[in-house]
Amino acid sequence: MAVPARTCGASRPGPARTALPWPRRGPRPGVRSPASGSPRLLLLFLPPLLLLPLLAAPGASAYSFPQQHTMQHWARRLEQEIDGVMRIFGGVQQLQEIYKDNRNLFEVQENEPQKLVEKVAGDIESLLDRKVQALKRLADAAENFQKAHRWQDNIKEEDIVYYDAKADAELDDPESEDVERGSKASTLRLDFIEDSNFKNKVNYSYTAVQIPTDIYKGSTIILNELNWTEALENVFTENRRQDPTLLWQVFGSATGVTRYYPATPWRAPKKIDLYDVRRRPWYIQGASSPKDMVIIVDVSGSVSGLTLKLMKTSVCEMLDTLSDDDYVNVASFNEKAQPVSCFTHLVQANVRNKKVFKEAVQGMVAKGTTGYKAGFEYAFDQLQNSNITRANCNKMIMMFTDGGEDRVQDVFEKYNWPNRTVRVFTFSVGQHNYDVTPLQWMACANKGYYFEIPSIGAIRINTQEYLDVLGRPMVLAGKAAKQVQWTNVYEDALGLGLVVTGTLPVFNLTQDGPGEKKNQLILGVMGIDVALNDIKRLTPNYTLGANGYVFAIDLNGYVLLHPNLKPQTTNFREPVTLDFLDAELEDENKEEIRRSMIDGNKGHKQIRTLLKSLDERYIDEVMRNYTWVPIRSTNYSLGLVLPPYSTFYLQANLSDQILQVKYFEFLLPSSFESEGHVFIAPREYCKDLNASDNNTEFLRNFIELMEKVTPDSKQCNNFLLHNLILDTGITQQLVERVWRDQDLNTYSLLAVFAATDGGITRVFPNKAAEDWTENPEPFNASFYRRSLDNRGYVFKPPPQDALLRPLELENDTVGILVSTAVELNLGGRTLRPAVVGVKLDLEAWAEKFKVLASNRTHQDQPQKQCGPNSHCEMDCEVNNEDLLCVLIDDGGFLVLSNQNHQWDQVGRFFSEVDANLMLALYNNSFYTRKESYDYQAACAPQPPGNLGAAPRGIFVPTIADFLNLAWWTSAAAWSLFQQLLYGLIYHSWFQADPAEAEGNPEARESSCVMKQTQYYFGSVNASYNAIIDCGNCSRLFHAQRLTNTNLLFVVAEKPLCSQCEAGRLLQKETHSDGPEQCELVQRPRYRRGPHICFDYNATEDTSDCGRGASFPPSLGVLVSLQLLLLLGLPPRPQPQVHAHASHRP
Repeated sequence: MAVPARTCGASRPGPARTALPWPRRGPRPGVRSPASGSPRLLLLFLPPLLLLPLLAAPGASAYSFPQQHTMQHWARRLEQEIDGVMRIFGGVQQLQEIYKDNRNLFEVQENEPQKLVEKVAGDIESLLDRKVQALKRLADAAENFQKAHRWQDNIKEEDIVYYDAKADAELDDPESEDVERGSKASTLRLDFIEDSNFKNKVNYSYTAVQIPTDIYKGSTIILNELNWTEALENVFTENRRQDPTLLWQVFGSATGVTRYYPATPWRAPKKIDLYDVRRRPWYIQGASSPKDMVIIVDVSGSVSGLTLKLMKTSVCEMLDTLSDDDYVNVASFNEKAQPVSCFTHLVQANVRNKKVFKEAVQGMVAKGTTGYKAGFEYAFDQLQNSNITRANCNKMIMMFTDGGEDRVQDVFEKYNWPNRTVRVFTFSVGQHNYDVTPLQWMACANKGYYFEIPSIGAIRINTQEYLDVLGRPMVLAGKAAKQVQWTNVYEDALGLGLVVTGTLPVFNLTQDGPGEKKNQLILGVMGIDVALNDIKRLTPNYTLGANGYVFAIDLNGYVLLHPNLKPQTTNFREPVTLDFLDAELEDENKEEIRRSMIDGNKGHKQIRTLLKSLDERYIDEVMRNYTWVPIRSTNYSLGLVLPPYSTFYLQANLSDQILQVKYFEFLLPSSFESEGHVFIAPREYCKDLNASDNNTEFLRNFIELMEKVTPDSKQCNNFLLHNLILDTGITQQLVERVWRDQDLNTYSLLAVFAATDGGITRVFPNKAAEDWTENPEPFNASFYRRSLDNRGYVFKPPPQDALLRPLELENDTVGILVSTAVELNLGGRTLRPAVVGVKLDLEAWAEKFKVLASNRTHQDQPQKQCGPNSHCEMDCEVNNEDLLCVLIDDGGFLVLSNQNHQWDQVGRFFSEVDANLMLALYNNSFYTRKESYDYQAACAPQPPGNLGAAPRGIFVPTIADFLNLAWWTSAAAWSLFQQLLYGLIYHSWFQADPAEAEGNPEARESSCVMKQTQYYFGSVNASYNAIIDCGNCSRLFHAQRLTNTNLLFVVAEKPLCSQCEAGRLLQKETHSDGPEQCELVQRPRYRRGPHICFDYNATEDTSDCGRGASFPPSLGVLVSLQLLLLLGLPPRPQPQVHAHASHRP
């Protein structure tokens, strides 16, 4: 939101090239007024030409605000001083000569964008194709194994031998279900070895099995599933023999069983393990085609408090079964239907939209009478709306109700018959005595399914089994549906980090008998993981330069690869969905590039765009070349981004081993005292090089390895090693030619430095390395990347740290980095292989700054005093009590000030130093603001809002209820007892924290959205005078950009009073809900769904459409349970929730 230009603290422009004729304010201590005793109002009405003589009236000494030409003179002096120091100590020209003198030691190579991106795309395609072949072998084998399997009704737990991945954790938990019941299954005990590829301990001889907590392991269905899937073990092993790079190979069964290879113990959660493979992003995507879903919820008055709670939880669980390929809306109905949220049409089921739905659902209130007709008409209208983006595949209505008699046949006749293109799923929620026949009829008459959710324990299973129904057309399509799909990026539950998964559905090929119809059940989904790091290894590492990179996106526009893809928290329940336009700063050119990539086109485009700095403090306007191609056989598209100066790069050619040894010696710590300290980038120079976060230790490891191998060794990256050693020698020559013979103290420098593409950062003198805090990897150092993108000298004040600053000032170690890129022109080919710079002593340069912005020509000259009967202009040294002089960088951060008390505020956003002046600079277009959102941030968890003793989410009856016999026999009481009993095992499922329930080790932080604000130079380049107009508190100021730097020179009157304090501009990152979702969905970003859709098959058998019966609870049992509950002696329940409603022979 723009700050009003004419509010208190705003400013109005003055003449562009003449001194300002505005009057001075009242007298200030130590400063005599130009017309003492003259009425201020009189001055305001005098003509401008008469005003200036009054400011310097004879017979009185006075200081006036500096003339514009005076301040321009100060600015030139500052520019000359900075340029002089950088020319002497920066060594740009000398380093250019050094490179030319060593021209025989390197070659200039070219990055050809089209060839590069096509090669990388081909390599990624080959990598994924190997996984596809393994997937197909697994899926075919699984179907054959299941077809050959003989169903055993009398199978027992002791007949099955397998490794239960959760066994060790359950044995450690004395209250676990299996310990209580005494598991009869023959569980294997395995030995594991640490494997760096899996970041885990594994056993390659066995598979592991994970069964969800709410599924009874001893059920006949589960035991048969374990029996036939055991044969997959050999196929997993053979796949790994053929491709040793394979990671997790997983079969996720429709019954909830997960069998994966190699075996590894399950990550034991701290609370309830809510992992169910059928709710994983990769399973959902592989088990069915995209969906258009409308959820309608009965909120009539008959819905009791607990039943409504169950419905709310059921809707939230239903939303979790949807992926970004699906579209959804949620509405409540009684006599009328209305959306529960601000979404008036189907919206993409992405993380943020589902969050809006989940929050809105909690606000539903039960009242009125049941009107199925209103609910279904609303749902059909939603699905028939063709003017919006949607999945255009499976269409369905999910109705949650406590029961009713109306079948609304007329609605179905009008909207859905005879083609029945919309499936209807009905859910009877809560315990009641209503006739469920109408609900069953609705589902059966519309190719859907009827489910019952009597209590909380039935929610998760019954809100996900509709996927089996949607899988029928896919199964009946046979081979046509056997197409591998690649998922969005998501966090691996077993610790691999960010992965994508190739999925392939597995079908039931059995028939009930000779001549019978083909089975139409999906058995599950086969998946093979590919770690993002393995894909990154196929991309160019260091030939693209510090600001070049490769990225990839999917059909939703979500990034698969991008240097800004860095989620700070892990959430196993949701995919990592960072849009390309959120990974970068959005503009029209990038929207066009994104659309072209989603459409699978090739392209190239050079654009001027905004770029956020690595430390997220600055914005640069840069030129970039984008090149993109599709990755064949996948849903991905690959892009390459190159700055123009990265078209060429250096490749060292150190064939002279004597020279190799000579340059290598400059890496030894024994040379640091004379040659300066060397930091080397922690890159993968050799396979056996031990990594370390401590650069001194890493250098030691590097030296030890180099004593055993040569730079030409096959186990080493020769390109990286040769460039590193070459840059070691070249930067040493800079020390020899420039730095060693100069006295840094003469110019108040703490250090000089050079950093290179080859990975060398040399800091001189050696003692300065003690205070060097920049990243030893130049490509990850903000000063390095910004210097390449900006011509001239880039100032970087130290980040503000109030705790360290006083100590640093005391030790004189606070420094300001000034850096600039070294540009080479070799045979018409331009490149920037290095950055050089100096580190200014803050306190000494603050004093020098005052002298340069004064009437003195040098520091030893006495200060000029304004004598009697004379007129003098104020300057930044003599009048520092009245005049504020500062240097502010292009991000709005304070670099230097003539106010001693502001030295400890260097590096702080200037609005925190002088809000009034910063607002004026912003309103006068010296600065422009850019706001964006970080969707990958981590925030501390919010404290729980419900601190009562009662379990969260549970309906608590009143005393009147307890005294009412009718309540004791009601369905509400029975449902309450079930809730409480299930709660003893499953705790608070209504509002359980997924991160905690999943056992996330990072549960202390949760994913959140942060709003970021950066400032950068606006359109004003010339010298500029203005007045901050605020009555008696008005202030004059002058601002001017310093040529060839990223600095703004500002001279202003110090504020005389505080009654005109302006609103403070904010720069710090703040917690946010993100942009308004209700507005965003009105202009959805371009996307495309999967290329295939299986939502209809003429041979589908819809006769299996759900059964269920409500039963009245026993009064005796109810009374007994309630008495036990009141006495505090609740029985230990042993729920046996079966995995599936039907046999899978």
